[in-house]
Amino acid sequence: MALTSKHLHDALRTVQDPDLKKDLVTLGMVKDVVQSGDDVRLVIELTTPACPMKDKIREDIDGAVRAKAIEAGEPLGKLEIEFTADVRTANERTREGANPLPMVKNIIAVGAGKGGVGKSTVSANLAVGLARYGAKVGLLDGDIYGPSVPTLLGLADIPTAARGNMLLPFEVHGIKAMTLGKLVEPEKALVWRGPMAHGAFKQLATQTDWGALDYLIIDLPPGTGDVPLTMSQLLPLTGAVVVCTPQRVAQDDARRAVRMFQQLGIPILGVVENMSHFVGDDGKEYDLFGRGGAQSMAQEMGLPYLGGMPIHMQLRANSDAGTPLRNWETPALGRDIDALCQRLASQVSVQALGGFVQPTLSVR
Repeated sequence: MALTSKHLHDALRTVQDPDLKKDLVTLGMVKDVVQSGDDVRLVIELTTPACPMKDKIREDIDGAVRAKAIEAGEPLGKLEIEFTADVRTANERTREGANPLPMVKNIIAVGAGKGGVGKSTVSANLAVGLARYGAKVGLLDGDIYGPSVPTLLGLADIPTAARGNMLLPFEVHGIKAMTLGKLVEPEKALVWRGPMAHGAFKQLATQTDWGALDYLIIDLPPGTGDVPLTMSQLLPLTGAVVVCTPQRVAQDDARRAVRMFQQLGIPILGVVENMSHFVGDDGKEYDLFGRGGAQSMAQEMGLPYLGGMPIHMQLRANSDAGTPLRNWETPALGRDIDALCQRLASQVSVQALGGFVQPTLSVR
């Protein structure tokens, strides 16, 4: 017998792209596996035709395949490795392929380089805020490992439903929402490797009956892991919003998130400074974390700045209670969220016309 296709793919899963730090199979770089008797021909698609790590990748593939042959006790004849190159980014390739969500006009990812910066809170309030302006909006909780949307939208007592093999989204607060947090036990820890997270995200995104939407907001998990990569390969994104708190340690991680989106070919629609300042009971504002840090980062990187969201007692209370619409009962808080929504909608419009215009923002 000879090595099977499964043997070869398993071997290639152990070979990482030195720059992207993901294996060749996950990255979709294995384009063909041709077997003729004991001989094997592999076609590997690189991200650039002048890849400086080509020889390293070839060496790693050769070693992995030969090690798999020894492990499986199967003969291996001639091993030929052919490299091709596709210089399009992941999101460009996705845009040129079949769209799994043709009734969704704009897909917007909300990400952050680290946890705890309020990315999910920003996602939920952007979705509800855009809906208040009359848009049809969906919110996909893509944070597979730590879904927050059930709490933020108050979904605890709402049952899940399906029609055939399609999940029906929860329709609350004027938006449609879907989250893995309602499909597993509330306190269950999801100890999943990358392929399982990939499958869960794909199912949530493409097997939810979203209907016609103007915006689908995707709340991503923190960091630069498997889910953003899966998203870029699956969905044609309009762009991404990066959430950052003012302090330097958050900026450092936010910069990595920006570079990840840019590497995947996803335009940056803007930066949001969450926890920008604290508003006390007396209405006085306190700059707890150094207000303006995220804005400065956006300016340094040449990115649009969408504005800031404060630490407000009512925002915390309404988030815990799952009543986001009540945020607009506090005029100053409602104005801050509306301003973010308006600037985001403006950036989406500019992106649709093929470019960005840096928004102006007066700073006190």
